[in-house]
Amino acid sequence: MKITFLGTGNSQGIPMIGSNHPVCLSKNIKDKRMRSSILIEINYQYFLIDCGPDFRHQMLKNNFNQLDAVLITHEHYDHIGGIEDIRPLNFIEKKIKSIPIYGLNRVLKNIKKRFFYIFSNSSENNKKNILKVSFHQIENYCDYFYILDIKIYPLFVWHGCLSILGFRIKNVAYITDASIIPNNTINKLKGLDILILNILRKKSYKNPFSLLETLNIIRIIKPKKTYITHISNKLGFHEKIEKKLPKNVYLAYDGLVL
Repeated sequence: MKITFLGTGNSQGIPMIGSNHPVCLSKNIKDKRMRSSILIEINYQYFLIDCGPDFRHQMLKNNFNQLDAVLITHEHYDHIGGIEDIRPLNFIEKKIKSIPIYGLNRVLKNIKKRFFYIFSNSSENNKKNILKVSFHQIENYCDYFYILDIKIYPLFVWHGCLSILGFRIKNVAYITDASIIPNNTINKLKGLDILILNILRKKSYKNPFSLLETLNIIRIIKPKKTYITHISNKLGFHEKIEKKLPKNVYLAYDGLVL
């Protein structure tokens, strides 16, 4: 399995527009963060988790031109804003390839509403160059599902009062924007080689997790290694924060490959 961090930033990215915060002014490339997303390559198949507004630039920057499925954690803009930019990937092969999108029913309905012009039945939208995707609903609290021959475990967590998803594939789990991880999900995170988990800032502020909250969760789960994502400028400089983290806990950065 190969994991590429396409983006590791929060909803506004780093630097934020118009911000004079020191982290936003940093010259360190690791402090430049696009909206959070990863691409997983397994058995020559490419699975995207979240498709934010930076998706086009992320794919070009990392020289990716294949996509076999998209997994969506939730419907906030920084996680779905780039869906229309999937369209060129429909036409990489000689025949038109429809790309499956997996998510909660509520999330899929939201995508259809936001991109209503794509899913309209009008003759104008039946042109061959329109986005071709298929929707696949993840049932509430299902144990697992398959994409092609890959077994995937949905991880139900809370983002404030919103129920959202993380995903586990083999011994790797990805959770972003979490503020509460229920006990039944904690149990599904045992025996991990790699946990990818969010920290928004140093100090707690409602949701998602702050630094201390995430470190407490890591102590409970005990993965071999943890990589932190969905980071805001308020967490601090990459180099300074990483030096203070416990053993086998690392800050992810855009372009990091595991």
